[in-house]
Formats: sequence, structure tokens, C-alpha cells
Amino acid sequence: MSFPPDQNAALQAMLQAGNAMAQGFNQFLAAQQRSSIPVGVNPATENADSDALKALQQEWMGRHAQLWQGMLGKPVDQPGPQVASAAAGDKRFAHPAWSESPVYDYLRQAYLINAEYMKRVADEAPAADAQAKNRMRFVTRQMVDAMAPSNFLATNPEFVQKAIETQGASIQQGIQNLLADLEKGRISMTDDSAFEVGRNLAITPGAVVFENEVMQLIQYSPLTDKVAQRPLLLVPPCINKYYILDLQPENSLVRYTVEQGNTVFLVSWRNVQADLGHLTWHDYVEKGVLTAIKAVQAICKVKQISALGFCVGGTILGAALAVARGRGDNPVASLTLLTTLLDFSDTGEIGYFIDEKTVQAREAGIGKGGLLRGSELASVFSALRANDLIWQYVVGNYLKGNKPPAFDLLYWNADATNLPGPFLAWYLRNLYLENSLRVPGKLEVCGVKADLGRMDMPAFLYASREDHIVPWKTSYQTRSLLGGETTFVLGASGHIAGVINPAVKNKRNYWLNDSKPADADEWFEAATEVKGSWWPVWAKWLKSHGGKEIPARGRLGSKDYPPGEPAPGRYVKEKA
Repeated sequence: MSFPPDQNAALQAMLQAGNAMAQGFNQFLAAQQRSSIPVGVNPATENADSDALKALQQEWMGRHAQLWQGMLGKPVDQPGPQVASAAAGDKRFAHPAWSESPVYDYLRQAYLINAEYMKRVADEAPAADAQAKNRMRFVTRQMVDAMAPSNFLATNPEFVQKAIETQGASIQQGIQNLLADLEKGRISMTDDSAFEVGRNLAITPGAVVFENEVMQLIQYSPLTDKVAQRPLLLVPPCINKYYILDLQPENSLVRYTVEQGNTVFLVSWRNVQADLGHLTWHDYVEKGVLTAIKAVQAICKVKQISALGFCVGGTILGAALAVARGRGDNPVASLTLLTTLLDFSDTGEIGYFIDEKTVQAREAGIGKGGLLRGSELASVFSALRANDLIWQYVVGNYLKGNKPPAFDLLYWNADATNLPGPFLAWYLRNLYLENSLRVPGKLEVCGVKADLGRMDMPAFLYASREDHIVPWKTSYQTRSLLGGETTFVLGASGHIAGVINPAVKNKRNYWLNDSKPADADEWFEAATEVKGSWWPVWAKWLKSHGGKEIPARGRLGSKDYPPGEPAPGRYVKEKA
């Protein structure tokens, strides 16, 4: 039984649109290939690639023909054959409306066929090198995600259904949501009114005991009668706000660490404005980490402390400790690095777009002074997971007229920070592009030739298995760079959710292996999977390197470092 003329015409238009989408993508790939195939390419290889692409095109056309013929042979009120299915975890087409209507069922499957075809063509297309290939795959994924029929009013049955159910109120609310987000300059991912830093986020009790133009140093009030002799300094990333480590009491790593009997200090980086656009990587090392270490030593009257670095904060901490050792100092007795790169040989998807040309552009634009605005930085990270961090909110907020639910982690994610141009340019050039920190004596930091191998303190290294910003196998290579004993723990989930896995909820899982092979895959094959949070494992390790127990200090700071404004301080509240 065939479709009525109006629906039959609509389906034919959809097929033509799909053909046009695929043909346009073929033209895009052809242009990419012309610009990326190196001179002297092997003709046999080129022919093999061409044959593979032709085979893919024939398969693509055959699947569309199968879908179309199957749809024509079905009653108008029944969905057609399942030629294409969404990947596991893809929620875009989970609503029954996509399969209940033959029109939308066809549109969904035609898109999935085209999407798979595009990705496979990108895999098969020749490229000059791995960098060009990865860029092609990334751009392809961005195009495929943006073209999903779920993203558009005319092709999303959920939009139509919601509009009918609400008698048009959802359309009005969606427009209001869009106008509000245009005014804010970003897509709303959570209910911003539900959170406030200092009210229900970053509320672990403490006080600022030191500040300069780069950072504030916060000391937290003890929550136990006795504490480890060695205090702990936390160094968060400067590319976002520190309170990812101190969200709410039930998921605060800061509070958990204090509750485990530690005197905890934390670096709260300045959210720099134009007047601080001159700051360099060396300023963050010298005026940031090294200055904070000296303050903690003086306040607690100890020669050595424990230190933890997270993400870029871990990289800055590693560089700072290499500088300290180069100067003959040994201020840190134990080191913890969370999702940190010291070896930048594989930097994940961010690295696909960092090459000589892009770095030179940054150096010329803001390398001598200026800012990388927080909004630009946030857009880059959102694009890495566009379906999760862009398109689902476009659909939910604007098409359906929904308000996103309150979620502390996404509130933090939207609280952007600026970066000084000289800091960024140096970071991209020396680490992402040239990977110089891993080579002993190659990179000069604060006038010292950095050698990570001289850092012989015990180190606890944590990585997340699904991390797309710090690939865990690259993080594993830190074991071969440091000179001391290392413990490596691999957690489930991604860059943030893997780290913020509170012990009280004890979710997810992690992997342990006491052996220390050079190869990450070999380590994982012999690792034991453990259910729950990795926090208790780290807390036990930290305690073993914290020295003897002593009575908790009765007051914060000292004569030379008097406590000032209460935590979280004003630096973390500054907006980009």
C-alpha cells in the first residue's frame, strides 16, 4: 500500500535532501583530499582508497533504496523497516514519536544512514598525516551532529507534539528562552538561579590567608581533632573556577579531604581582566604555586608538604616542582596528579587543531598581551561534545520550551574564566605543540631548566578512562617521567565526572594494578576492576605520606599570614 500523494511527496523531498547532504559532504571531502594528499602518494594506495570509497557509496545507495522500498510497501499508519538504528546511548530519537509516524521514522533512519556514511567516508578518505585525518573526522562529526533532524522545528515530531499539548505555550516559552540566552551570550545548561558561589557552592569553611595579583590562597578550617603533620595544597586548573573541587558538601573533594584529617590549602586563581593580560606561564609558576607552597610551609611550620594538581593545575604544579628541584629545594613530600598531562604526545581532540599555523596566530594576536575570553574557551570545550553540551539544550530549551534542571556541575561549567594571552601562547607552543616539558633540560621555566626526573617524591596518578581532554594512556606516561615511586589508578567516566565521584555516593568503578609496565594497555589488561569511588584509595595513600598525627590548629593563618575574607574569597566570584 502506497502513501497518500502529500506524504509521498514529502518523503521524496526528504530523500532528495538526504542525497544533497551526502553529495555536499562528498564535495567537502574531495576539497579536503586535494589540499591534504601529499605529493608522491602511492598510486596503488590511492586506487585502493578510491575503490573503498566507491564501495561505500554503492552500499549507501543500496541502504537508501532498501529503506525507501520498504517504506512504500507498508501501510500509511505503520512505521517502515528498521534499516538503520541509533547507537547505544543516543537519546535524540528515543521518544516514541520518532517511530510511531512513518514520515518521521523514515526521516530518522535516512539521517542515520547518511551520518554513518559520512563518518565512514572520513575514515577511508586519504589525508596527509594523522593530524589531518583526525581533523577530518572531527569536522565530519560536527557536521553530522548539526544536521540531525531533531535539531530543527520542521523535522522534530517532539516539537509538534509539545506545541499541540501546550496549545502553543511551548513555542512562546522557547522563544523567551532563546531571547534570554542571546542576552546572556550562551546556552543555558542549568537553572542558574538555583546556585550561588558562597551560598550553596564552595561553602567549606575557611579563609583567605594570602593573595597577590595571580591567586588567593585559602586555608580550610579543620573538621577533626587531629590532622596529618604535613598539610595538603590543592592546585586546580586556571582555565575554570576552583569550586569544581568544592561544589556542595556531599560531592566536595575539598570537604572530604578535610574530613579525612588533613590541613587543606587551595589556590584560587584570579579570573583575569584586561589589566592582567600580560601574565605569563612563569608568573603562574612563581607567583602562583611556588609562592603558595612557601606560605603553607610558613603557616604550618613544616619543611615539606603534600600537593595535589588537577588538569592544567597539575601541569603547572609539575613545572613548579621541577623548578624547585632545579634550585636545590625539595618542598613536597608527596604528589597527587588528577587527569594531568606532563607528556603531550597525545592530547586528544583538542590537539587536532593545534598546529604551527594556529599557534603562530595566537602568538601574533595575544602572545605579547591580551586575553583569551572565557566565552571562546567554553565554546571550544562544548564543541568537543556537541550533542551533549549544545544540541540537547537547543532542542530542550528552544524547540520544546523546557527549562533545564538545576545541576551544580553544569552551573560550574558555564562559569567561564579568561586566560592571559602570553600564558596561553607559551602553553600551546611549548607543551601542546613541541611537548618540551617531558624532555629533561629542554624547557626553561622561571630561569631553570626543567627536569621532571629529579622529582623523586612518591606520586599518586589518577586518570579517567573516557576522558576526551586528557587521554588516560597519555596520562599514564607520567610514570616514566617522574623519578619516584608511582601509584596509578584509572577511574570510570570522563574528565570531570570521573574525578568528582564522591565516596558517600560510591558510584561507578575504578581499576587497580600494582605492577608498573611501560605500556598502558598492558597495565589495564592485568588490572582489577573495583566498584565504587576511588577517593578512599587516595585518602589512604595520602595518609601514609602525611607524617604523624598532630592536634588540629586552633586558628587559621599565622602572624605573617593573617586570615582575611572568608572562603570562598572574592577572586572566584569574578565573572569573565
